[in-house]
Order: sequence, then C-alpha cells, then structure tokens
Amino acid sequence: MYSEIQRERADIGGLMARPEYREWNPELIKPKKLLNPVKASRSHQELHRELLMNHRRGLGVDSKPELQRVLEHRRRNQLIKKKKEELEAKRLQCPFEQELLKRQQRLNQLEKPPEKEEDHAPEFIKVRENLRRITTLTSEERAL
Repeated sequence: MYSEIQRERADIGGLMARPEYREWNPELIKPKKLLNPVKASRSHQELHRELLMNHRRGLGVDSKPELQRVLEHRRRNQLIKKKKEELEAKRLQCPFEQELLKRQQRLNQLEKPPEKEEDHAPEFIKVRENLRRITTLTSEERAL
C-alpha cells in the first residue's frame, strides 16, 4: 500500500512542469530571481547586521540598546515621581485646608475684576489722564 502511494507520487512528479527552458531554446530571455525590496533596503541590512552582532555577543533579540533602556527608565521614574507628588498633595490637604484655598481663590477673583475694568477703558481716556498728570506736574514745577 505504501509503495503504491510512492508510485503515484512519482507519476505525478513526472506530470509536473519542470523548468527546462535552458535546454529548450537558447534565444529566449532567461528569468532572473527578483530581489526582495525589504532585504535590499539599507535599514533592513543594518537591522540584520545588528541582530547578527547581538547573537554573536549572546544578547537576546528582545534586549534593547542601552540608550533606549536608560531613556525609558527615566521616563518611567519621572511619571512615578509625578504621580506620587500628586497623591501626596491631595493627601496632605485636609478638608479645612481645601476650604481655605477655595475662599482664597474666591477673594482673588473678587479683587481682580476692578483692575480689569481700568484696563478696558478706552485709550483716549488714558491719554487724557496722562495729559492731566503732565499739566499738574508742570504747574507744580512753575510754582517752585
């Protein structure tokens, strides 16, 4: 039974087309193997070279360059530190301190609008006030 399957495969192999174009007609254009654009790219070659060097050194594929590891470690530490500071700030503020901060913010908001109203005065009023100051200064200088 096994020998019959092998015979059938041998018969099928004989039916399959084989590239006999070399011997058939020498004037035909012979096909060339196409280059893989990924393997031909410089970045792929550099990556492959780096992987080979890492393999020779005994480093794993998952290991990253030292600079990248250090930068990621710093970023991670900064995020952890920032989160800790935020949690401490929230934890340190008792309800009494929170109420004091709210009142202080309200008082600051009430004090700021009068200053803004002066800034929104038309320019000719500001110039007129400046002229009054100048005239009063010159009259005082004359009196001296």
